[in-house]
Amino acid sequence: MRIAQLAPLAESVPPKLYGGTERVIAWLVDELVALGHDVTLFASGDSKTKAKLHPVWPRALRLGGRGVDPNAACALLIEAIAERARDFDVIHSHVDWLPLPVLSRTGVPFPTTMHGRLDLPGLSDVLGAFPEAPFVSISDNQRCSLPTANWIATIPHGLPKDLFRPSFENGSYLAFLGRLTAEKGPEDAIRIARAARMPLRIAAKIPRAETAYFKRKLEPEVDGGKIQLVGEVNDVKKQPFLAGAAALLFPIDWPEPFGLVMIEAMACGTPVIAYRSGSVPEVVEDGVTGFIVDGEEQAIEAVKEVVRLDRRKVRARFEERFLASRMAREYEDRYRELIARGGRRA
Repeated sequence: MRIAQLAPLAESVPPKLYGGTERVIAWLVDELVALGHDVTLFASGDSKTKAKLHPVWPRALRLGGRGVDPNAACALLIEAIAERARDFDVIHSHVDWLPLPVLSRTGVPFPTTMHGRLDLPGLSDVLGAFPEAPFVSISDNQRCSLPTANWIATIPHGLPKDLFRPSFENGSYLAFLGRLTAEKGPEDAIRIARAARMPLRIAAKIPRAETAYFKRKLEPEVDGGKIQLVGEVNDVKKQPFLAGAAALLFPIDWPEPFGLVMIEAMACGTPVIAYRSGSVPEVVEDGVTGFIVDGEEQAIEAVKEVVRLDRRKVRARFEERFLASRMAREYEDRYRELIARGGRRA
């Protein structure tokens, strides 16, 4: 198949540091190439891929300096695929609803994977204007806000089998990995770690919009000893960070669409302690790959119990459920179905 992949431009593919969506796109594209498909990635020019790269903007917007209008970059992305649409059998979009007006007029099948939260004002109106547009969710829970959208599949994320080496030794600290925003639960993580008398290491990005929140709520708690902030980590540094942890804390307070960090921890053999919200019950197997809890008190108890979980089983369940090869094959099946439905042959 000739497959186009449309990536967001905020980060490169894969991202230099933080960036879950762009990381998943990188794995998917490489796996599709390995399956023998002719794949073209529309992304920032500093992306690295096994596919053909169509550079839409010279550098990823977040690390490329201030002053760039993201709408201008996105307009060029949409124009690029509009010009080349007929070169492909299927166009897979990862940029939400923005290309829908153009893609719906190309005559080429175009699934859209929705990577973010869907309970946003106005989103149902936009999607309602394109009732035939096919969408893929990354968890069943993600669909709850838009149950009438044309969902054709739920395809959980997956990552390469050998990306992370597992550790089967009990870790010596608790880990928190993600954006430092209130909805991700860093304050809860700090309180849980202190109550459980365990060190907490925080590897996280501080969004510009959250600088005041960090300075007011989190910075006073970071003492460099029991509570350490190690900053953003790439895949190389992420592996020892997660593998050395007794557990990953995931005390979210929002409808998490998937939560890539949970399967990254599992790939390292590290159990996950997560609040029962969003996709968590679909990702974490309670009592096997971690514990699903309802609040801080249960999380503190779970920290005490986590040592009884078999880290080899955690890794085994990751391999059974969350490999990038499985993800790519599921997308491949959806592409074929859409092409057949549209009367075009790959």
